[in-house]
Amino acid sequence: MGKERLTAFTDGVVAIIITIMVLELKVPHSTSLGDLAAMAPTFLTYVLSFTYVAIYWNNHHHMLAAVKTVTGPILWANMHLLFWLSVVPFATAWMGENHLAALPVATYGVVLIMNATAYTILMLMLVRNEGPDSAIARAMGRDWKGRISWLAYAAAIALAFFQPIAAKVIYLVVAMVWFIPDPRVERALKGG
Repeated sequence: MGKERLTAFTDGVVAIIITIMVLELKVPHSTSLGDLAAMAPTFLTYVLSFTYVAIYWNNHHHMLAAVKTVTGPILWANMHLLFWLSVVPFATAWMGENHLAALPVATYGVVLIMNATAYTILMLMLVRNEGPDSAIARAMGRDWKGRISWLAYAAAIALAFFQPIAAKVIYLVVAMVWFIPDPRVERALKGG
C-alpha cells in the first residue's frame, strides 16, 4: 500500500502533540519579571521537547521519502512510535514542573529511549520491506548515531538519580547531535 496516509496521519498526530505541549505552558498571573523567570525551567523543558518532536518528525519525513510502500506491520510500528511521542507532553510537564527531581528527569529519559527504540523498530521494518539494496537500507547503514544516542539516554536515566542536571545536559547534547537532519537519506535518494 502507499505511504501517503501514514505520513498524513503522522503529521496530524505530531501537530496535536505539539499543541498539547504548548497548552501546558501556563501564563503568569502577574506582569513581574520574577514570575516570568520562575517559568524558565518549564519553558526550557518545552523547548527541548519541541526540538525532540521536531527531530522525529523531520527524520520520519526523510525516512519515508526513501520508501515506496508500507505494510500492515509497518503501520503498527508507526503507531508504536506515535504512542511514545504522545507521552512526551506528560514527561515534559512533569520534568518542567519538577526540574531537578530525580524521578521526573529519569522518566523523561525513559520516554526518550522508548521513542528511540520505536523509531529504530520502524526503520528496521522499512528496511526489511524495501530490501537490502534499497535507498532506505543505504541511508540507514549501521545507524551509529542512533546506537550512541540510545546508550546516552540509558546513561542519563541512571545519572538522573545522582545528578539530574547532568542527565538533562545529556538529553540536550543528544538533541543537538540530531538537530541537523541526517544527510544519509538525501544522499541515498540521489544515488550517492
